[in-house]
Amino acid sequence: MYWPLGAPKIYAASNSKADAGQTYEFEDDAESRETTEGSGSLLDAPSAGSEERQEEDLEPPLSTPMTPVTPGIKPVEHDFQRGHSSRGGDHDDGVFKSAEKEPLLALRISRTGHLFAVITATSLTIWQTKPTAILAVVVRSNKSLNTYGSNVSLLVRPDSAIFVVQTTHGYLITYTLATDPDARVFRPHFSSHTSGQTRRHSNFSGARSQGGDRILWGAGEGGGVREVSVRFRMVIKVDAGIGKALALDEELVVATQKPAAVQCIRWTPDTTGHQTSTELFNRMEWLPKKTSVTEIIYDRPMNLSCWITSDGKSYAVQRLQAKPGDLPQKLFRGYCFHTPQNTDSQAMKAAINARFSLIAVGCQDGTIQVYTARNYVGDIPASHLHRVPVSSHSSGALTCLSYSPDGYCLFAGYENGWATWSVFGKPGATSFGIDRRISEDHEERWLEGVRDASWLGGGSELLIISRQDDRIWTLEMARSAITGCYTSANISRTLLQTTESVMIYRGYDLPDLSTISAEASLWHTAQVPSSYLVDQWPIRCSVISADGRYIAVAGRRGLAHYSVNSGRWKTFVNENMENEFQVRGGMCWYQHILIAAVEVGNSFELRLYSREAALDNSLVLHIQALPSPVVLIAPSGEDSLLVYTYDNLLYHFIITSTADSVKLIQVGQIAFHGIVRSPARVRGLSWILPDEQLLEGDPSQDVAVATVLFLVDGKLVLLQPSLNEERKLKYDMRVIAQNVEFYALIRDLPFASPPKGSETSIESLDGDQNVDEGTGLRDSLWIFEGNDMKVWTDVQDVLRSAPSELARDLPPMVSIPVDFYPLSVLLGKGLLLGLEPDLVQRRDVNFAFFRFTIRTHLFIPHILRFHLSRFDSSAALHLAHQYRHLEYFAHSLEILLHNVLDEEVDTSPSPENALLPGVLSFLSSFPQYLDIVVQCTRKTEVRSWRTLFTYLPPPQELFEESLQRGSLKTAGGYLLILHTFEELSSSSEQLVRLLSRAKDEGDWELCKELARFLTALDETGATLMEALEMVNLRSPNDERQTSSFMFEGSRLKVPRPKKNSYQNINGSLDDDSGRSSNSSGHSPRSLGVGDSPDYFSPHNGETR
Repeated sequence: MYWPLGAPKIYAASNSKADAGQTYEFEDDAESRETTEGSGSLLDAPSAGSEERQEEDLEPPLSTPMTPVTPGIKPVEHDFQRGHSSRGGDHDDGVFKSAEKEPLLALRISRTGHLFAVITATSLTIWQTKPTAILAVVVRSNKSLNTYGSNVSLLVRPDSAIFVVQTTHGYLITYTLATDPDARVFRPHFSSHTSGQTRRHSNFSGARSQGGDRILWGAGEGGGVREVSVRFRMVIKVDAGIGKALALDEELVVATQKPAAVQCIRWTPDTTGHQTSTELFNRMEWLPKKTSVTEIIYDRPMNLSCWITSDGKSYAVQRLQAKPGDLPQKLFRGYCFHTPQNTDSQAMKAAINARFSLIAVGCQDGTIQVYTARNYVGDIPASHLHRVPVSSHSSGALTCLSYSPDGYCLFAGYENGWATWSVFGKPGATSFGIDRRISEDHEERWLEGVRDASWLGGGSELLIISRQDDRIWTLEMARSAITGCYTSANISRTLLQTTESVMIYRGYDLPDLSTISAEASLWHTAQVPSSYLVDQWPIRCSVISADGRYIAVAGRRGLAHYSVNSGRWKTFVNENMENEFQVRGGMCWYQHILIAAVEVGNSFELRLYSREAALDNSLVLHIQALPSPVVLIAPSGEDSLLVYTYDNLLYHFIITSTADSVKLIQVGQIAFHGIVRSPARVRGLSWILPDEQLLEGDPSQDVAVATVLFLVDGKLVLLQPSLNEERKLKYDMRVIAQNVEFYALIRDLPFASPPKGSETSIESLDGDQNVDEGTGLRDSLWIFEGNDMKVWTDVQDVLRSAPSELARDLPPMVSIPVDFYPLSVLLGKGLLLGLEPDLVQRRDVNFAFFRFTIRTHLFIPHILRFHLSRFDSSAALHLAHQYRHLEYFAHSLEILLHNVLDEEVDTSPSPENALLPGVLSFLSSFPQYLDIVVQCTRKTEVRSWRTLFTYLPPPQELFEESLQRGSLKTAGGYLLILHTFEELSSSSEQLVRLLSRAKDEGDWELCKELARFLTALDETGATLMEALEMVNLRSPNDERQTSSFMFEGSRLKVPRPKKNSYQNINGSLDDDSGRSSNSSGHSPRSLGVGDSPDYFSPHNGETR
């Protein structure tokens, strides 16, 4: 779902020296080491340079905690902090300069993402995200460094009001950040902007006044650079040694070493006046004795922590609420879910994915074990495993682990590179395949190792700091629109969103061979108007229409939409109208009408906007009020809209349109109380109506007969209606699939009608037998489970097997392995479409960059094989009939034969269990049968030919049949087989007959190939001359000095096949070793559509 895009942006502190009088060193109260107890408030502590700024300190004070009193932790306070000019007498002039060039040690980001901070060994730097700029720098003096030690770690309270620096001597130095929401220290200004403004305005309408050069500001830069004030707060000494510390909203959690304990320090005292609480590890029954905590992470949406202990175990931990009478007080309750089997599997890092209820644990050997958190009482089974694409020695130790905010992507940083995976394990982009010599020459440390990383802008960017580097790298990510808006249109048509644009794949409506092209021209990129992005970045939701004509995007507030054909955007003219609502629950298109679920203050609505009208509240076509927020909206059928809300209700609306209006009419609703426990965890929704209800039923009765599909976390849940003993509606629930990243119900996908060229019956080769058409794949259900695409060819089979009282197993699925991330099913073209990341390094360009390429994979062979393995030749014939019009249909049949042949050569099944006879019988129903067999022999090793011809007529008969059909090239292929089987003499009748026939029909290219073949058999040329005389061709003895048509040295070119003849989509590459690799049906995207192969090559071809 995520693909890096382009080259990263690089940020670093300026190397120029700051102005004298503006650089202050923080001594962090190093002059006073007197330990005090009680309450010391920062409200009395002046900021740096306080002697010159006493009047400015009258700003409203922040809410700050008092000094904690806790065993093993000692506060160090003083009421005076000295500010020094950079020209001061005892000032070390090298401190500030060295701080700029020191490597970065840690990176932390605020919960909202508007600020992030980094540290070096001597400094703390606070950055603003958009515009990316330094807001404040804290440089510690030599006295502070000598007293407390250098920086080693950084903590940030989620609201970014307090920053905590951990030092080598066991101190926690705290700083507060005060912000004036109205003050700005910098706003971008472009003096010459007229021409640029005109150019940028030309592609969208509804542009409001941008205040001159505002149109040229970047995404999210409308607020300018804010003014902040950093103040020293206090120093806390931890005598017990700091194992790990974590800053939360209400408290600072510190795991100490000697004694091994956890201490919780509240930022402000509670109602009883207490500020600290402590619990020893040896008093926690769920922890083993003599262990300490080395890693703590916390996830707010799940209200769950993950602890990693010194023995490599991982625990899911929850904070307990204090109860009266609990002595001693129990602070935490935990359950061990990861127990290492050896040293390599000991836990090092962890990450929590609330969206999918997963916990990822990074191990010593670099692998990442993922667990499913089913509940809070220890039911956390293993789910799947992520493996780094190189050895643990090559990757180095794991340094950081982080899920994207939407949970669809996992980023893992290592000492020597990094890698990404989809949520359930599909490998994504990685830096382990780089040429390290080039990256070292170009000083691209972000490719060579990662120290820390954080997601930015809802997943649109990734911040990376590398090892031994003072730069911050920002890598832009392109992600599928499914991550923010799960609708059938986004699944059927590939739409990507980046930081400032949307990208549409436009190959769906092109001819077959254009669709499988990797040309960049198949992408249509639309820049989102800067007038919208400047204030509403990041884009949180984007959706495409069913026909691919329209796109809508929604950011922090408001929305905008775009016409692909005209290339024009529409945004709100009135900025206040745009800011009054935010899209919450998704969007979808109904023809040219945009339906958006919005939140306006404390009310929740469905709004209908026309693409043909301006974006204005007075021009909204229809507003449907709802009692609670919307989880998601899903169009179904031709005019139905399903709306699922946080109060666990599913509403069914009918979209009715008249000449001048479009309205939503509610016709039913279903309550899922007691069935769906957490509505917020629902990611996808569909329902399946009986065919008779679709054709003739009353829409108001749909809710009583509809089978509902929910995608909850990674589980696909089927809810089937039935009546209980009291004749009331109830639902039977069954989980039909696990680890589902997305699913596609074909009946819900737009334009999923049967492929063009399909008819109601199939005539077999003899023309007598008719085969019932059935439904093909029009009622299929496709599921991507992280590695393979899996298919139920008929969802009705699933419905019949799902009821729990029947105790039936679900029908088998077709498994389609893919080596890229699939995004959509092109049903009419028999393809899976996806993307593959590609890292480009060039010596003539001093930076590396990412791009992605289009990948396709034929699914026809896999489904045909599935039907044939179940002895359902009727279904296989029907499916093949639907796709027989495709230019690469014969190639699909060849892949089918090739895969089955390779497997049976290796496994040698018994005759009654062999699938190859059934496949050959099936292929004999098609006119390309003889060509397919010959093509398959060319792409397999000779040892496989014996197995193949065990179930075929003798090659002599196939040669005769090819001659009868007039397929001379195919007959030539069987001559090569006869020769290999030593059934062909050098002066055989078959060769002479074929040469004579080629001469009579004027196929001189074939004549040249036969001549080369005879020359290879007899280098003296006698055989060739004898054959030529037998077909009444004059001997070329006297003309060999000229370029005879028989003895050209170049490789022969073969004319293009005629209509209805077999075309080799896969192309052929000669292999000098005389061996061939397996043709496993990889994407025809990269396979050339060329001429028929040269059958008389002295070695076999190879297909990749």
